Amino acid sequence: MVRERIIETKSGIQEEFAVQVYESMMRRLRDKGWMETQSIIRSGINGGHALEIGPGPGYLGLEWLSKTDGSTLSAVEISSEMIRAAQKNAKEYGLESRIVYVKGDAQQIPFENNSFDGVVSNGSLHEWSNPQRVFDEIHRVLKPGGKYFISDLRRNMNLLLKAFMKCMTKPKEIKPGLISSINASYTLEEIASLLDKSQLRQSSVKKTFIGLEITGRKSG
Repeated sequence: MVRERIIETKSGIQEEFAVQVYESMMRRLRDKGWMETQSIIRSGINGGHALEIGPGPGYLGLEWLSKTDGSTLSAVEISSEMIRAAQKNAKEYGLESRIVYVKGDAQQIPFENNSFDGVVSNGSLHEWSNPQRVFDEIHRVLKPGGKYFISDLRRNMNLLLKAFMKCMTKPKEIKPGLISSINASYTLEEIASLLDKSQLRQSSVKKTFIGLEITGRKSG
């Protein structure tokens, strides 16, 4: 039996120390080559102007920019501290001219209709207070034919895998946050139900080793 979701946060990671700890984890994932950059590119989001929802310290979007030609990225982040970290990292990558970070809530994405060739998000879905509304917003800001890639953890992952992830996750200060994120994440069935009520009802949803992956394109 799958345990009930335990809401983790609706306001992102705001405290400076927590941001530093989270950034350390994400930097390690980048250095190990464990980010989902290639999965995003394989999904067809391989250029143009993309939107990232919940970029955190920015590594995923920056890796995507570094591996795609002529691409630009806008990113919506709810945490001011995360934006500061991401802007610092964009300068280190030398990509600050190709990316803009905007403070905002994904329930009301601060961009016009039909603005983006692609929308990506990794690891923030479980924090969205109203996923159905965010799905509708993604549909709104995508250009006709635009593609999306959304991935996150899955609450009903194998218990041994969950224990292994906790053991391997560094720094140690992030371990409680990993568990709370897993407990706040969705099952495939829950996400399929939410998508079916949204403008992204034609999505493909599949299980991955540790989570879920949602892909599709806006018709038209």
